[in-house]
Amino acid sequence: MKLFSTRNAGVILAASCLAVVTLTCDARVPSPKQSQPATQSGTQGKDPAQPEAAKLNTKEEADYKAFAAVAPTDAAKKIQLGQQFLQNYPGTRYEESIDNQLVDAYYTKQDWDNFYSLADKVVEKDPDDVDVLTVVGWVIPHLYNSSDPSAEKKLSKAESYEKHSIEILDGLQKPPNLTDLQFTEAKSQKLIEAHSGLGLVYFRQQDFENAVKELQLATANNTMPDATDLYVLGVSLQQVKRNPEAADAFTKCTQVPGPLVDRCKQSATEAKNAK
Repeated sequence: MKLFSTRNAGVILAASCLAVVTLTCDARVPSPKQSQPATQSGTQGKDPAQPEAAKLNTKEEADYKAFAAVAPTDAAKKIQLGQQFLQNYPGTRYEESIDNQLVDAYYTKQDWDNFYSLADKVVEKDPDDVDVLTVVGWVIPHLYNSSDPSAEKKLSKAESYEKHSIEILDGLQKPPNLTDLQFTEAKSQKLIEAHSGLGLVYFRQQDFENAVKELQLATANNTMPDATDLYVLGVSLQQVKRNPEAADAFTKCTQVPGPLVDRCKQSATEAKNAK
Protein backbone atom coordinates (compact mmCIF):
# COMPACT_ATOMS: atom_id res chain seq x y z
CA MET A 1 0.00 0.00 0.00
CA LYS A 2 1.30 3.43 -0.87
CA LEU A 3 1.34 5.88 1.99
CA PHE A 4 0.30 9.09 0.26
CA SER A 5 3.89 9.80 -0.72
CA THR A 6 3.29 10.96 -4.27
CA ARG A 7 0.61 13.57 -3.94
CA ASN A 8 0.05 16.81 -2.10
CA ALA A 9 -3.58 16.71 -1.10
CA GLY A 10 -4.07 20.48 -1.16
CA VAL A 11 -6.17 20.27 -4.28
CA ILE A 12 -7.57 23.33 -6.05
CA LEU A 13 -10.21 23.58 -8.75
CA ALA A 14 -8.76 26.18 -11.12
CA ALA A 15 -11.82 27.39 -12.99
CA SER A 16 -14.87 29.55 -12.46
CA CYS A 17 -17.49 27.56 -14.35
CA LEU A 18 -19.56 26.51 -11.34
CA ALA A 19 -23.34 26.40 -11.62
CA VAL A 20 -25.83 25.99 -8.81
CA VAL A 21 -26.10 22.22 -8.95
CA THR A 22 -23.57 21.34 -11.63
CA LEU A 23 -19.86 21.89 -12.10
CA THR A 24 -18.04 21.55 -15.39
CA CYS A 25 -14.51 22.55 -14.61
CA ASP A 26 -10.85 21.99 -15.33
CA ALA A 27 -9.37 20.35 -12.25
CA ARG A 28 -5.73 20.74 -11.28
CA VAL A 29 -3.63 20.06 -8.22
CA PRO A 30 -0.25 21.34 -6.99
CA SER A 31 2.79 19.39 -8.08
CA PRO A 32 2.96 16.06 -6.25
CA LYS A 33 5.92 15.19 -4.10
CA GLN A 34 8.07 12.44 -5.52
CA SER A 35 9.64 9.80 -3.32
CA GLN A 36 11.79 6.76 -3.78
CA PRO A 37 10.86 3.41 -2.28
CA ALA A 38 12.97 2.08 0.54
CA THR A 39 16.06 0.26 -0.70
CA GLN A 40 16.36 -3.46 -0.25
CA SER A 41 18.08 -4.56 2.93
CA GLY A 42 21.44 -6.26 2.78
CA THR A 43 22.09 -9.93 3.47
CA GLN A 44 24.01 -9.40 6.73
CA GLY A 45 22.44 -11.26 9.61
CA LYS A 46 20.06 -13.23 7.41
CA ASP A 47 19.50 -16.95 7.73
CA PRO A 48 22.08 -18.66 5.47
CA ALA A 49 19.32 -20.99 4.36
CA GLN A 50 17.46 -18.06 2.87
CA PRO A 51 18.36 -16.97 -0.68
CA GLU A 52 20.40 -13.79 -0.91
CA ALA A 53 18.73 -10.65 -2.22
CA ALA A 54 19.31 -10.03 -5.88
CA LYS A 55 22.21 -7.72 -6.60
CA LEU A 56 21.23 -4.19 -7.53
CA ASN A 57 21.32 -3.38 -11.20
CA THR A 58 23.41 -0.21 -11.39
CA LYS A 59 21.89 0.80 -14.74
CA GLU A 60 18.39 0.34 -13.35
CA GLU A 61 19.27 2.40 -10.27
CA ALA A 62 20.67 5.20 -12.43
CA ASP A 63 17.65 5.19 -14.72
CA TYR A 64 15.28 5.35 -11.78
CA LYS A 65 17.18 8.30 -10.31
CA ALA A 66 16.91 10.06 -13.69
CA PHE A 67 13.17 9.42 -13.76
CA ALA A 68 12.66 10.58 -10.17
CA ALA A 69 14.68 13.74 -10.83
CA VAL A 70 12.24 14.96 -13.49
CA ALA A 71 10.11 17.78 -12.15
CA PRO A 72 6.42 16.82 -11.72
CA THR A 73 5.49 19.80 -13.88
CA ASP A 74 7.31 18.24 -16.85
CA ALA A 75 4.62 15.62 -17.30
CA ALA A 76 5.55 14.69 -20.87
CA LYS A 77 9.14 13.80 -19.93
CA LYS A 78 7.97 12.05 -16.79
CA ILE A 79 5.63 9.87 -18.82
CA GLN A 80 8.26 9.14 -21.48
CA LEU A 81 10.92 8.04 -19.00
CA GLY A 82 8.44 6.15 -16.82
CA GLN A 83 7.03 4.13 -19.70
CA GLN A 84 10.51 3.45 -21.02
CA PHE A 85 11.72 2.33 -17.60
CA LEU A 86 8.88 -0.16 -17.16
CA GLN A 87 9.58 -1.59 -20.61
CA ASN A 88 13.29 -1.94 -19.90
CA TYR A 89 12.91 -3.42 -16.41
CA PRO A 90 9.83 -5.66 -16.24
CA GLY A 91 9.07 -6.74 -12.70
CA THR A 92 11.18 -3.94 -11.24
CA ARG A 93 10.91 -3.23 -7.53
CA TYR A 94 10.21 0.39 -8.49
CA GLU A 95 7.04 -0.48 -10.40
CA GLU A 96 4.62 0.73 -7.71
CA SER A 97 6.46 4.01 -7.24
CA ILE A 98 6.64 4.67 -10.98
CA ASP A 99 2.99 3.77 -11.55
CA ASN A 100 1.90 6.22 -8.86
CA GLN A 101 4.06 8.98 -10.31
CA LEU A 102 2.71 8.24 -13.79
CA VAL A 103 -0.85 8.58 -12.48
CA ASP A 104 0.14 12.05 -11.26
CA ALA A 105 1.81 12.86 -14.59
CA TYR A 106 -1.25 11.84 -16.61
CA TYR A 107 -3.32 13.97 -14.26
CA THR A 108 -1.06 16.98 -14.71
CA LYS A 109 -1.24 16.52 -18.48
CA GLN A 110 -5.01 15.97 -18.28
CA ASP A 111 -4.64 12.75 -20.24
CA TRP A 112 -7.76 11.30 -18.70
CA ASP A 113 -7.88 8.05 -20.69
CA ASN A 114 -4.43 7.01 -19.52
CA PHE A 115 -5.05 8.44 -16.05
CA TYR A 116 -8.08 6.23 -15.47
CA SER A 117 -6.59 3.22 -17.28
CA LEU A 118 -3.40 3.19 -15.22
CA ALA A 119 -5.24 4.01 -11.99
CA ASP A 120 -7.49 0.98 -12.54
CA LYS A 121 -4.43 -1.23 -12.98
CA VAL A 122 -2.82 0.14 -9.84
CA VAL A 123 -5.95 -0.45 -7.76
CA GLU A 124 -6.33 -3.93 -9.20
CA LYS A 125 -2.82 -4.76 -8.00
CA ASP A 126 -3.19 -2.95 -4.69
CA PRO A 127 -6.80 -2.27 -3.63
CA ASP A 128 -5.47 -0.29 -0.65
CA ASP A 129 -3.39 2.24 -2.60
CA VAL A 130 -4.56 5.32 -0.71
CA ASP A 131 -3.03 7.82 -3.14
CA VAL A 132 -4.74 6.47 -6.22
CA LEU A 133 -8.05 5.67 -4.53
CA THR A 134 -8.31 9.21 -3.22
CA VAL A 135 -7.30 11.11 -6.32
CA VAL A 136 -9.53 9.07 -8.64
CA GLY A 137 -12.44 9.51 -6.25
CA TRP A 138 -11.74 13.24 -6.27
CA VAL A 139 -11.33 13.64 -10.03
CA ILE A 140 -14.46 11.76 -11.10
CA PRO A 141 -17.01 14.17 -9.59
CA HIS A 142 -14.99 17.20 -10.73
CA LEU A 143 -15.11 15.99 -14.34
CA TYR A 144 -18.72 14.86 -14.04
CA ASN A 145 -20.83 15.07 -17.19
CA SER A 146 -24.53 14.42 -16.65
CA SER A 147 -24.96 13.45 -20.31
CA ASP A 148 -22.41 10.63 -19.96
CA PRO A 149 -24.31 7.29 -19.99
CA SER A 150 -21.85 6.03 -17.38
CA ALA A 151 -22.11 9.11 -15.16
CA GLU A 152 -23.92 7.45 -12.25
CA LYS A 153 -21.70 4.37 -12.40
CA LYS A 154 -18.63 6.60 -12.22
CA LEU A 155 -20.03 8.47 -9.22
CA SER A 156 -20.67 5.17 -7.46
CA LYS A 157 -17.08 4.17 -8.14
CA ALA A 158 -15.81 7.49 -6.75
CA GLU A 159 -17.97 7.06 -3.67
CA SER A 160 -16.65 3.57 -2.99
CA TYR A 161 -13.04 4.69 -3.55
CA GLU A 162 -13.29 7.61 -1.13
CA LYS A 163 -15.11 5.58 1.52
CA HIS A 164 -12.46 2.87 1.31
CA SER A 165 -9.68 5.45 1.44
CA ILE A 166 -11.16 7.00 4.60
CA GLU A 167 -11.56 3.53 6.10
CA ILE A 168 -7.90 2.73 5.45
CA LEU A 169 -6.67 6.08 6.73
CA ASP A 170 -8.69 5.81 9.94
CA GLY A 171 -6.90 2.58 10.85
CA LEU A 172 -3.48 3.40 9.43
CA GLN A 173 -0.38 2.93 11.58
CA LYS A 174 2.59 5.27 11.30
CA PRO A 175 5.34 3.85 9.07
CA PRO A 176 8.90 3.97 10.42
CA ASN A 177 10.13 6.34 7.72
CA LEU A 178 7.89 9.22 8.90
CA THR A 179 8.00 11.32 12.06
CA ASP A 180 4.86 11.65 14.15
CA LEU A 181 4.31 15.17 12.81
CA GLN A 182 4.85 14.14 9.18
CA PHE A 183 2.44 11.25 9.56
CA THR A 184 -0.24 13.35 11.27
CA GLU A 185 -0.04 16.10 8.65
CA ALA A 186 0.02 13.72 5.70
CA LYS A 187 -2.90 11.69 7.04
CA SER A 188 -4.89 14.85 7.75
CA GLN A 189 -4.35 16.23 4.26
CA LYS A 190 -5.27 12.94 2.62
CA LEU A 191 -8.48 12.74 4.69
CA ILE A 192 -9.35 16.29 3.62
CA GLU A 193 -8.97 15.27 -0.02
CA ALA A 194 -11.08 12.15 0.49
CA HIS A 195 -13.89 14.01 2.28
CA SER A 196 -13.74 16.70 -0.41
CA GLY A 197 -14.20 14.14 -3.18
CA LEU A 198 -16.95 12.31 -1.33
CA GLY A 199 -18.77 15.56 -0.60
CA LEU A 200 -18.76 16.47 -4.27
CA VAL A 201 -20.03 13.00 -5.18
CA TYR A 202 -23.02 13.51 -2.89
CA PHE A 203 -23.52 17.00 -4.32
CA ARG A 204 -23.65 15.56 -7.83
CA GLN A 205 -26.20 13.05 -6.63
CA GLN A 206 -28.17 15.91 -5.05
CA ASP A 207 -27.80 14.29 -1.64
CA PHE A 208 -27.25 17.66 -0.02
CA GLU A 209 -27.40 16.53 3.60
CA ASN A 210 -24.46 14.17 3.14
CA ALA A 211 -22.68 16.67 0.92
CA VAL A 212 -22.81 19.15 3.79
CA LYS A 213 -21.43 16.61 6.28
CA GLU A 214 -18.49 15.64 4.07
CA LEU A 215 -17.60 19.15 2.94
CA GLN A 216 -17.69 20.41 6.51
CA LEU A 217 -15.14 17.72 7.35
CA ALA A 218 -13.05 18.84 4.36
CA THR A 219 -13.06 22.51 5.34
CA ALA A 220 -13.53 22.77 9.12
CA ASN A 221 -9.91 22.27 10.21
CA ASN A 222 -8.28 23.10 6.90
CA THR A 223 -5.92 26.08 7.07
CA MET A 224 -6.02 26.36 3.27
CA PRO A 225 -9.56 25.36 2.31
CA ASP A 226 -10.47 24.70 -1.30
CA ALA A 227 -12.65 27.50 -2.68
CA THR A 228 -14.71 24.97 -4.61
CA ASP A 229 -15.41 23.00 -1.44
CA LEU A 230 -16.58 26.17 0.31
CA TYR A 231 -18.77 27.21 -2.60
CA VAL A 232 -20.37 23.79 -2.99
CA LEU A 233 -20.83 23.62 0.79
CA GLY A 234 -22.67 26.94 0.63
CA VAL A 235 -24.91 25.78 -2.20
CA SER A 236 -25.66 22.52 -0.37
CA LEU A 237 -26.53 24.41 2.82
CA GLN A 238 -28.92 26.59 0.83
CA GLN A 239 -30.59 23.49 -0.54
CA VAL A 240 -31.32 22.26 2.99
CA LYS A 241 -32.54 25.72 4.10
CA ARG A 242 -29.57 26.55 6.34
CA ASN A 243 -29.00 29.99 4.87
CA PRO A 244 -27.02 31.62 7.74
CA GLU A 245 -24.48 28.79 7.54
CA ALA A 246 -24.49 29.05 3.76
CA ALA A 247 -23.69 32.75 4.00
CA ASP A 248 -20.76 31.91 6.29
CA ALA A 249 -19.41 29.32 3.82
CA PHE A 250 -19.70 31.75 0.91
CA THR A 251 -17.98 34.48 2.94
CA LYS A 252 -15.07 32.15 3.68
CA CYS A 253 -14.94 31.35 -0.04
CA THR A 254 -14.46 35.06 -0.83
CA GLN A 255 -11.29 34.99 1.27
CA VAL A 256 -9.65 32.40 -1.00
CA PRO A 257 -8.03 34.13 -4.00
CA GLY A 258 -9.24 32.75 -7.31
CA PRO A 259 -11.99 32.78 -9.91
CA LEU A 260 -14.81 32.09 -7.45
CA VAL A 261 -14.44 35.26 -5.37
CA ASP A 262 -17.08 37.33 -7.17
CA ARG A 263 -19.54 34.45 -7.39
CA CYS A 264 -19.13 33.75 -3.67
CA LYS A 265 -19.64 37.43 -2.80
CA GLN A 266 -22.92 37.44 -4.69
CA SER A 267 -24.01 34.14 -3.18
CA ALA A 268 -23.15 35.34 0.34
CA THR A 269 -25.36 38.38 -0.12
CA GLU A 270 -28.23 36.26 -1.44
CA ALA A 271 -27.92 33.80 1.46
CA LYS A 272 -27.92 36.62 4.03
CA ASN A 273 -31.05 38.10 2.50
CA ALA A 274 -32.87 34.78 2.19
CA LYS A 275 -35.81 34.10 4.47
